Amino acid sequence: MSYTNLLVTDADGIRTITINRPDQLNALNRATIAELDQALTETDADKSIRVLIITGSGMKAFVAGADIKEFAHFSVPEGKALSADGQKKLFDHVETMSKPVIAAVNGFALGGGLELAMSCHVRLASDNARMGLPEVSLGVIPGYGGTQRLARLVAKGKAMEMILSAGMIDANDALQWGLVNRVVPQDQLLSTAVELATRIMKNSPTALAAAIRAVNAGYEPGVNGMQREIEEFGKCFGTADFKEGTSAFMEKRKAEFRGE
Repeated sequence: MSYTNLLVTDADGIRTITINRPDQLNALNRATIAELDQALTETDADKSIRVLIITGSGMKAFVAGADIKEFAHFSVPEGKALSADGQKKLFDHVETMSKPVIAAVNGFALGGGLELAMSCHVRLASDNARMGLPEVSLGVIPGYGGTQRLARLVAKGKAMEMILSAGMIDANDALQWGLVNRVVPQDQLLSTAVELATRIMKNSPTALAAAIRAVNAGYEPGVNGMQREIEEFGKCFGTADFKEGTSAFMEKRKAEFRGE
C-alpha cells in the first residue's frame, strides 16, 4: 500500500516506517495516525517481517508533537474522542504489536512524538535528540499515554518534573533516566537500529510475541503479570519454535525458527 505521510521500506525481514512530514517536523496529524494504524496492521500480518523500526524523516525531528492546529478549537467531547481514538489506533497499537518495535529517535521527540517513542518496545536515540512533554504550556496535558508510560519508564518523580515543567531533556539525560536504551551518533542511528533488529530476529518469533505480551501484562490494570508469564511460558511448549529451539540446542546447531 502507498502512503501520503509515510515511507515504508523492507530489507531482510526488517521493516522501517519513516514518518515523512519534514516541513512539519513530522508532526502527527489524524491522517498520519490513520496511516500508521494501517501500516502497523499490515506489518503484524506479514510473516516475512520480523522486526519493525519507526523513525522520522530528516535530521531535525523524530516527531515534534501533534499537529496543534487540528484541535485548537475542539470541545471537551472532541478532546476526549481525540485522545481515545489516537491511543487505540497508534500508541496502544504499537505497544501491543506481536513483533518487536524499535524507535530510532533522530532529533526532537516532543509531545505525541515522545509518546510514540515510549510506546515502542525499545528506544534508541541520536546524540542530538531532545525529548519532552510540553503540553501543559498549551493548557492541556499529554493525552496519548504520556502521563502513564513516562512514569513507568523513569519513575513518578522524574515524570512529574518533565510534565509539570514542560521542559526538554537531552539524549544523555534520557539515557541516564532510563527513557532510552542507547545513545549513538546521528549518522549511526539507523545502522545501530538495524544491528539490534538483526540480533532480535535470530530468536523465535512466537517466543518474542509471548515475551511482549508477558511484559505488557505487568502494566495492565487488574492483570496478574506473574500469572500471565506462567501462561505464556506454558504455551511456548506447544509451539514448533520450542521444538526447533530445544532440538537445535541439543544438536549443537543453529535454530531455524519459522514462527509457528
